[in-house]
Amino acid sequence: MNKLVRSRSNRKLAGVLGGLSKSIGIDPTVLRVIFIVLLFTTGVFPMTLIYALLVFLLPNEEVL
Repeated sequence: MNKLVRSRSNRKLAGVLGGLSKSIGIDPTVLRVIFIVLLFTTGVFPMTLIYALLVFLLPNEEVL
């Protein structure tokens, strides 16, 4: 398993889901769809809070 970082190359908003998908080895589109489904089924606030926390807690991916 890779280190959990925010992706610089695979980002739509802040790179959280792109980095998470790279870390766990699944397609980023699948993870984004799962996130959107969870976003609306949990009432928006919990998933928005988790995403915002990850934006500030996860470091950006290093550029080589």
